Amino acid sequence: MPLLSVDNVSIAFGAEALLDQASFQIDPGERVCLIGRNGTGKTTLLRLLAAEIQPDSGEIWRQPGLRLATLSQELPADTTATVFEVVAGGLEGLGALLAEYHEAATALVHDAAPERLRRVERLQHELEAREGWRWQQRTEAILSRLRLPADTPLAELSGGWRRRVLLGRALVSEPDLLLLDEPTNHLDLDTIQWLEEELLQFRGGLLFITHDRALLQRLATRLLELDRGVLTSWPGDYAQFQEKKAALLEIETRHNAKFDKVLAQEEVWIRQGIKARRTRNEGRVRALLALRDERRQRREQLGKASFELEQSEASGRLVIEAQDVRYAWRDTPLIRDFSVRIMRGDRVGLIGPNGSGKTTLLQLLLGRLTPDSGTVRLGTRLELAYFDQLRERLDPERSVLDNLAEGRETLEINGQRRHVISYLGDFLFSAQRARSPVKSLSGGERNRLLLARLFSQPANLLVMDEPTNDLDLETLELLEELLLEYSGTLLLVSHDRAFLDSVVT
Repeated sequence: MPLLSVDNVSIAFGAEALLDQASFQIDPGERVCLIGRNGTGKTTLLRLLAAEIQPDSGEIWRQPGLRLATLSQELPADTTATVFEVVAGGLEGLGALLAEYHEAATALVHDAAPERLRRVERLQHELEAREGWRWQQRTEAILSRLRLPADTPLAELSGGWRRRVLLGRALVSEPDLLLLDEPTNHLDLDTIQWLEEELLQFRGGLLFITHDRALLQRLATRLLELDRGVLTSWPGDYAQFQEKKAALLEIETRHNAKFDKVLAQEEVWIRQGIKARRTRNEGRVRALLALRDERRQRREQLGKASFELEQSEASGRLVIEAQDVRYAWRDTPLIRDFSVRIMRGDRVGLIGPNGSGKTTLLQLLLGRLTPDSGTVRLGTRLELAYFDQLRERLDPERSVLDNLAEGRETLEINGQRRHVISYLGDFLFSAQRARSPVKSLSGGERNRLLLARLFSQPANLLVMDEPTNDLDLETLELLEELLLEYSGTLLLVSHDRAFLDSVVT
């Protein structure tokens, strides 16, 4: 029996159909990856399955008693609840008991008053009666593996750490069906590899969205592709999907070209036939009307992103030289005795756990921070473009256009004038979207805007701090190709294993 089935489900926002009569099911033990462009409706589909929103038509059936857990892209609002309370909350009623026991046991360490001891003993008996110790151990194991501070209020954590907390909440209950939206965002490599093993051992059904191709390739037993409102199931792995999809699009392109030629010929006939014969073949007229209707209903292939770096003159041969660099933050050593020489054309990847100082090291290497000891020497003729992980340079109240061009109508890219709307079209922004405020953009759209800003600057030193978060697979692969062709020097922080393997030297 399937865990969940979707029958002819449709949903639209405005005139745009995100799902058009979609049907599929998820069985126990399946690991299904949902793929598609940013903005095509993948997150909407997950919200439908989780019953957070309702479809316009069609039916979603869930197995009676189905235990479902989700990880959404939405971060929780500031709250005074501790990390332990939020994660244990994934266990529903038992979670409140576990959180109360954790709080009482922690307080007992600081004050062993008799009434506190009696409270802990009472809670222990309740846990034993409800077989709660297994879930206590499960909760603590999840907190440990995600390196989460159990007693810290959620309000004190950054967005990335809050997202880790939500991931822990989704995983802790071992549900029948797990829905994960970009689970690797804000995770370091070690944690991603742990998550991968955790999900491989998961016995329930899994539907996940990811841009991490290594995770996708290892986990997915099949793919669901959402393309122009149509949901298609593809058996096999991602590499097989790419081959089959390319062949299908080529067939579709040839068919559309042949169709358009026939339609154009019939339009000429309908206009000229009356003058020549004063009569018309009514069957042919009906066929033309059917052709027109089919053309109106055609789902056009989505445009492709087209990135081009603004080239700069070559830098000097030596780009950066660091010797015996040390740096501490609030008496905590982050960098110790670090030395490196980076030459023109090097593509260097920086990896390490979250909080280990990767962004700080970038700032030291670029001369934006002064080391406590040691030296950093920058080469000559350097022109820097910096992809900003925290998106600090985007003004959320201003439009996409204004954030990019500061009121100008044109940009100069590689010696040629480009209209700003046309240039943004290369990054998949329609004219209407280009005039929207940045605060209305999705995470993937914000990253594409950052890339548009980055690539409009002449640069022979490119610094990218987590550029792959929220990018769809197609855009990610195009970025990868561009960086492989880039002749300047690249400093890259990323947790995307396939991206690192392909790009860095």
